[in-house]
Amino acid sequence: MERDGSAYVDFLASQPFVGSGPIGVIGFCFRGKVRAARRGGPPERIAAAASFHGGGLFTDTVDSPHLVLPRVKAHLYFGHASNDAGMNAEQIEKFEWALRSWGGDYQSEMYDAKHGWMIPGGRVYDPDNAERGFDKLMHLLDDALQSAAARLP
Repeated sequence: MERDGSAYVDFLASQPFVGSGPIGVIGFCFRGKVRAARRGGPPERIAAAASFHGGGLFTDTVDSPHLVLPRVKAHLYFGHASNDAGMNAEQIEKFEWALRSWGGDYQSEMYDAKHGWMIPGGRVYDPDNAERGFDKLMHLLDDALQSAAARLP
């Protein structure tokens, strides 16, 4: 995932229609891990990262996503599902502790929904929560990208 995430950002950045300013990354489910915010090029290039019903954000393994937080420079948003086997209440609590310890700019919220609630056409799609999540995403991107662009020379 780290190699692919970096390759995606590098590919997009090389396109003639993409500017040189800050970018945002978004992940759902297992792709909602914070690694993309660290591995997508220079830390200042990734200004915002959002994760919706991200699984495995806090594990007991050496490659747990929460361990990269000290290297993340992006503004982060996490939309957790209240009913999610991939990220249960205990993992969310531990992840919240890691976020507070990190001290970066983040927001983390619980949605009363099942894993996958954000994906249109899915069997657990929740349009009300998806609209709320999309609004949160737009605010994150607007705030973080404008703030990062203002700091550019």
